Formats: sequence, structure tokens, C-alpha cells
Amino acid sequence: MSLAYFALIVSIVSASALEIAGASLGAQLGSIAAALGLLAAASSSRKADYEHYVRATSWGRWILVAIPLCIAAQLAPLPLRVAHPIWVSAHEVIGGLSLGPITVDIGLTVNALLLALAAISLLGVAIVVVRNRGRAELVLFVLSGVTAISALMLDLHRLSPALAVSVPHDLTTSLAGLGLMLNLAVMQLAAERAETHHSIVRSVAIGLCGLVGALVSAAAIFGLSGTNSAMAAAFGVVLILLILVIRRLDLSPLAASALSVAALIGAAIVLTFLFEKNSGPILLRLVPEMGTETKAALERMLADTRWFGAGAGTFSAVGRIYQSDAGAVLTAPSAATSVFAGMGWVGLVAMIAVSLLALVRLFVGALQRGRDSFFPAAAAACVLFALVQSFAGPGLLHPAAILCLSVILGLGLSQSVSQSGSR
Repeated sequence: MSLAYFALIVSIVSASALEIAGASLGAQLGSIAAALGLLAAASSSRKADYEHYVRATSWGRWILVAIPLCIAAQLAPLPLRVAHPIWVSAHEVIGGLSLGPITVDIGLTVNALLLALAAISLLGVAIVVVRNRGRAELVLFVLSGVTAISALMLDLHRLSPALAVSVPHDLTTSLAGLGLMLNLAVMQLAAERAETHHSIVRSVAIGLCGLVGALVSAAAIFGLSGTNSAMAAAFGVVLILLILVIRRLDLSPLAASALSVAALIGAAIVLTFLFEKNSGPILLRLVPEMGTETKAALERMLADTRWFGAGAGTFSAVGRIYQSDAGAVLTAPSAATSVFAGMGWVGLVAMIAVSLLALVRLFVGALQRGRDSFFPAAAAACVLFALVQSFAGPGLLHPAAILCLSVILGLGLSQSVSQSGSR
């Protein structure tokens, strides 16, 4: 598993560092490392590793197969009544076979398929690799460090743009939100280790590192980002505190359920208020303010979107059809908008359902895990943040954010079922 573990770390660090630096090779290098990690994990895994993977993914293994299959189906030649209208028009002009794919751009959808396969591979590798608690802690440290550095770049850019000129604001905002949850988990790790008679000096050092990372991330997400992104992070923090309170007070199942339902009702009220503040399509209500022409073009695009979308990853191609100014580029205002345009209502509903399913699985796992509950708790908080943030900005469309979130989810799922002690 050493090679798989190394590939996992390389994928996280390379994808995030290179993309923040503006290099175009980050996604490719991260995907290559994910493929290498999958091969290494498959060749060195034992029966116990396979059984652990099966337990960790019992909540929905079919999802890991369905996602790439759905994207691949958009590439398949289909009858023109099912294909995108652009192929119908092409057939009327130049003739040929009465077939066409759902996607409007085969190349962009192939890229989306490869990224999905890389993300799923990293999730599987993470589940197997971090089965060992020591490796799980190291992966948590790497994730918290990478995301905290991303948040620091955003802080420096806002304080002095000359220090960080080309920082992608949307990506660093999303990574800062993830970093806040992960560094809070590092602080919990330090507290749990101190209580179990580990080295006090080491526990204090780990706790201070987590505190610094949490403060840097909090400054970026609460002080330098939009209100909706800050609310998304607040939901994640509240979820971590909810799990901590239930565990520390050792609440009965009835009391824990009542407290969880109360928190759920409160979150629903806040989300309803956020969505009702603005008018227009629901997918555009949490995004930052935009020009009137841009908003009108996006509304036309959303209104014309079919049930199966125009092809995963093809927002930029479809945007060129609707942009009002030939010199302007219509970009996705949020990750949810891009998913809807690419995968239609089916893809958007599936994204929300999968996120909620993973959230419930991690929440229950955190309450059952014991002193290592901070792993699934942090992962649950990250999933909740990502779900809300997907409606507020496009940061989660970046390969670095997708790969980091896949590893976080794998870490949480693995440690939600892992037994105490290393194996």
C-alpha cells in the first residue's frame, strides 16, 4: 500500500498546488497519480482490504458505477429524438446516419468522464489506504495543510494583491471552506489524543497547527468571501459542533434524534430565507451579483435545458450559443448551474440525493465511531459545505476541489467503519 499512499498524497498536493499557481497540468498530474494509486491499491490489497471497502461503500456502491456510466451514455450515438438538437440540425444540413449523442461537445464530455473516473479512483484508494489510523492522520494533516495554504493565498491576495496576483478566487474560497472543517478536525484529534495519554507536547503542537489553519481558513471564508459562502461554512461548523455535543453529553438516541431534527429544521429555515432573498431561477439565487445581460442569457440557457442536459462539462460550449456579446465568455456562476446545464434535471437531482445520502451515512458513522469520530464528522461537514457552496459559486468545478473532496469523502467513509487499532 506504500505506493498507493504515495500516489494519493501526490494527487492531492499536485492538483491543488499547480492549479492555484495557474498551471494547466494540475488536473492531468492528479488524474495520473489517481490511476497509479488505483493500480497499486488493486495489486497490493488483501481480502481484509476488500471487505473493508465493501463495508465502507455499502451505502451506495452503485453510485460509483452509475456516475461514469451516465456520462459515458451522453457520448453514445442515440436516435435523434433523444440526442441534442444540435445533431438534429446537423443531420438536416449534411445528412448522414440518424444518430447523435446527447452532448454538444464530445471532447469536453470525455474530459469530464476522465475527471469523474479519477475522482472515483481516488475515493476508492483513500478508503483502502487510510484504513490504517496512522495513515488516516497523515492524510488529514496533508489535506488540512493544503487547504489552509489555499486560504492563506486568498487572505494575502485580498490584503495585498501584489503578493498573490493570479489566485483563482472561486477555487481558494471553496478550499478555504473545506480547510476550516479539516483544521477543526485536527484540533479535535489533538484533544482526543491528549485525553488518551498520548504525548502532551505533540498533542499541543498538533492542536496549535490546527488552530492556525482554522483561523486562516475562517478569515478567508467569513471575512473575505461572500455571505452565501460564509453561510455554507457556518452550516459545516454547526454540524461538527452538533456531533461533538451529542458525543460529549452521551445523549440517548431519542435526545440525539430530537436535537438533530431541531438542527435540521433550523437549517431548512435559514436556507429558505437565503433562497427567498432574490427572485428568478432558483439556481441563480445564491450566486454573486451579475450584469443584467449575463443574467438574462443564463436564464435563457436554464429554460432551454433538457432533462438529460447538453453533456457533462460542456457549459462553456453551450454558453457560446447564448452569450450576447461575441467578445464575452459566459461562465458558470455556480457548480450547481454547470451540473444542471450539463446533466439536466436528472443530474442535478442525483447530485443532491447523493450528497444527502453521503451526509447521512457520515453523520451516523461519526456518532458510532467513538474517539475517532472527527474523521467522518469533518467529512460530513465538508459534504454539507460543498452541497450549499455548489449553489453559491463555481469553485467546486475545479479539478483540485473535486479530487480533494473525493479524498475527504474516502477518508470519512473509511474511518466511519474502521476498527480501533492499525492493521
